[in-house]
Amino acid sequence: MIIIIIAFLTSIALYLIYLRYVPIKGIPCVDIKSNQMEQSNLKLDIRDYNSSAKQEIQGSVVMPVAYLKRYYRDIPVNEVHVIASDRIEKNLGIRFLRNKGFKVIGYSLTNCNCSD
Repeated sequence: MIIIIIAFLTSIALYLIYLRYVPIKGIPCVDIKSNQMEQSNLKLDIRDYNSSAKQEIQGSVVMPVAYLKRYYRDIPVNEVHVIASDRIEKNLGIRFLRNKGFKVIGYSLTNCNCSD
């Protein structure tokens, strides 16, 4: 019985590590200052409100990653470009959006350049 519980807890821990830290392949990183970002249908800023207020991205919809679960139905289009502050936030947000049927066409990180 103890072995089953330990195996179950280990599998949960590995799944949580996967969600946060394993990079998502196939989605290009776009520099936040480039013209490519301007071509996207919707720029979805998933940073927290404090970060997005300090460094506002023109034309973006601000919806912190903590609010995605509750308000993802309010996102007006299916193709989005995600703006995040770090890799963990990016991974969590993109995985959630893809599970809900959104097509993530790119992402930008505000705290580092695109050198994955």
